Amino acid sequence: MAELHKPDLPGAGLWTTSVGSFPKPDYIIKARSRFARKEISREELRELEKKATKDWIDFQESIGTDLLVDGEMYRGDMVAYFAEEMPGLEMGGLVRSYGNRYYRKPIATGPVGRDEPITVEWWKYAQSLTDRPVKGMLTGPYTICDWSFNEHYESRRDFVLDLAKAIRDEALDLERAGCKYIQIDEPAASTRMDELDLVTEAMDIVTEPLTVHTLTHICYGDFHHAYPKMLDIPVDQIDLEFANSEYTLLEEFGEHPFTKYIGLGVTDVHSHLLELVDDIADGIRKVMKYIPPERIFVDPDCGLKTRSIDEAKAKLTNIAKAVEIVRSEL
Repeated sequence: MAELHKPDLPGAGLWTTSVGSFPKPDYIIKARSRFARKEISREELRELEKKATKDWIDFQESIGTDLLVDGEMYRGDMVAYFAEEMPGLEMGGLVRSYGNRYYRKPIATGPVGRDEPITVEWWKYAQSLTDRPVKGMLTGPYTICDWSFNEHYESRRDFVLDLAKAIRDEALDLERAGCKYIQIDEPAASTRMDELDLVTEAMDIVTEPLTVHTLTHICYGDFHHAYPKMLDIPVDQIDLEFANSEYTLLEEFGEHPFTKYIGLGVTDVHSHLLELVDDIADGIRKVMKYIPPERIFVDPDCGLKTRSIDEAKAKLTNIAKAVEIVRSEL
C-alpha cells in the first residue's frame, strides 16, 4: 500500500467534517427557478448562491467543524453540474433518481473532455471565507459514466477513462489553487461489484499526480461484498455510511483491518430522526476498537441536501458534541 498523505489539521484525530451537500434555502430554490425562466440574471443568482455559501461556512465554523465544505449551493445534481461544463456530454431529459427527485441524465455524444476549470473559482470563494481548510468536491468518473447514457464510446471502460482524465485535470487545478483536501465522489461504485476494478483504474488516473490528501465517498451499497477489495482504490481516505447500516461493516474490519483514513458516517441523512449525542458517541467508540482516532474523520452518512436546514444543522451540531465527548476521554 502506498504511503498515505497525512491530514494537515490540528489535533490528534477525530476530526469533524461533512460529506458535501447541504440543503438550499428557499431563496436559492426560488432564484434558480426564476433564472431558468430568464427572470433574473446569472450574476443575480450567483450573488445569492455566494450568500448561502457564506452562511453555511459561518455555521460550520460556529460549531467547530475541522474540515469544511461549501455546501454546493451553486450545484443542482452532482453529475449534471459537471456534465453541463464538459464537451462531449449533452443534457438529456428528466429521469427519476429516487422518490420524487429527478435529474437530467447526460448523454455522451462525442469524446469527453474539459476545456476550463469547473469548480476552482467556487472553491477559492469558499476558502476565502475561512481560515479552516475547505474540501474540493468532484464527482468521480465512474459515477458520471454510470449515471449517463453512452451514444459514443464502444465500451464503458473507454468512457470512464476519458472522464478520469478530465477529472484529474480539475483536481490538479484545485491543488495548484491551494486546495489540500480533494474528494472524488463515487456513489455508484458500490452498485456494481463486478466493475470495482474499473473504479480503481479510473481513480488511479485521477489521483496518481496529486500530492494532497485524497478521499472518496461511497454510499448505500453492498459493502460486505466490496470489502476488503475497496481498499485497492488509490485514495488516502474512504468515506462510508455506518449509521444507516448499523455499523455491521465492523465485522469485516475484524477480519481484514481497514488500512486507510476513514470518513465515519454517524448520522442517517435519509431520516428525519435526530440521533442522540450519546448514541453518536457510542458509535464512534465502537469504530475506535478497529481504527485509531488519528485516522478517523466523523461526518454524516452522506450529503445532507435531502434534509431541511434545521435538521441538517441539528445533525451536524450533535456530531460536533459527540466528538467533543469522545475526544475528552482520550
